[in-house]
Amino acid sequence: MEATHNISLKKYNTFGIDVAAETFYNITTTEKLKELLKEYKNKKLFILGGGSNMLLTQDIKPPVLHIDLKGIEEVSQTDDTIIIKAAAGENWHNFILHCIDLNYGGLENMSLIPGNVGTAPIQNIGAYGVELKDCFYSCEAININTQETRIFTKEQCEFGYRNSIFKNELKGQYIITSVNFELTKKNHQLRTSYGAIQEALDAKKIELPTIKNISEAVIAIRQSKLPDPEKLGNSGSFFKNPVVDIDTFKIFQNKFPEAPFYKVSETQFKIPAGWLIEQAGFKGKRFNDAGVHKNQALVLVNYGNATGKEIWALAMKVKDAVYKKFGVVISPEVNIF
Repeated sequence: MEATHNISLKKYNTFGIDVAAETFYNITTTEKLKELLKEYKNKKLFILGGGSNMLLTQDIKPPVLHIDLKGIEEVSQTDDTIIIKAAAGENWHNFILHCIDLNYGGLENMSLIPGNVGTAPIQNIGAYGVELKDCFYSCEAININTQETRIFTKEQCEFGYRNSIFKNELKGQYIITSVNFELTKKNHQLRTSYGAIQEALDAKKIELPTIKNISEAVIAIRQSKLPDPEKLGNSGSFFKNPVVDIDTFKIFQNKFPEAPFYKVSETQFKIPAGWLIEQAGFKGKRFNDAGVHKNQALVLVNYGNATGKEIWALAMKVKDAVYKKFGVVISPEVNIF
C-alpha cells in the first residue's frame, strides 16, 4: 500500500494543530490494515481515528495509520431491540442521526460529540447523563502484534468514567475496527433530566418528546455552548469532571457550599470541572492564539495558529490554578502526543 509523505495533519485533528506526519496511510479495509501491521511488526505506529480527542504537540515520526473504515449494517433484532454495527471510520454524529432516522433509540443524548465510532469505546464517551457503555454490545478489534481479530464484550471492555481497558492494560495493543450497539426500537428510555434538556423541551412546548426531539435539544444546547471545530479549533471538553471521595468532598463543600455537584455513589461525588475553571477566572481568557472558550470553560480553543505546546501550557496553567483555589485535581480528557 502506497504511503503519503510529509503530510500536514491539520485537517485530521479537530484542534487544527499544524504538525507533519513523515509517513501517512489512509486505511479503508481491514485487509490493508492487517497488511500494514504485519509490515511494521514490532515497530512504533501512530493510530489516527477522527482526531477529536487528541492534542498534537510535535511532528509524528512513526507511520500514521488513519483508520477510515466505512459501513453500517443491521446485525440482528427482536421485537424490542436491534443490534447495529458501525465501522470505525464512520462519523459519530452522522451515525446517531442515521439511527434516529430509523427510530433506533439510546444514543440521542450523545449527539454532536465530535469524532468517529472506532475511538468512542476507548474513551467511553458520554454526555447529558448517558455513556457509550449504556448502548454498547460488543466491538471487533485487531491485535497490533498478531493481526488476529478479537471480539470484546461490554464486560471485557471494563468501562469506567471516560475510561476502558483500551486506556489501561490493553493500551496500544488493539485497533477497534467496528462497534456493535444494542438500541431500542420502541418504548425508548428517554433521559431528559440531565443538564438543560428538559428546559429546552419545555421552551418548545414538547410534552411527549421523541428521540429526535432529544437529539435536537442536545444539538441546540451544545451549539450554544461549544464552538464548531470547523470554525474554531477545539477538542470538546478538555478536562474530565473530577470524581472525589467523600472526605475530600466534605472539605470542598464546607468551603464552597454554592458549588454544583453530582452524587456518583455513597462515597464518591462528581464536581463540574467547567465550574471550577470558571471560578478560577479562566473562562474566556486568551493567551495569544490559545484560549479558554467564552461560553464553556471546559473547552480549550485554538484561535488560529496556536501550537500544541501552547495549548498544553495553558491546560497546565488552568490545572494548577484550580488546585490552588479548590484543592481539587482536574485531569485531561484529551490524549496528549
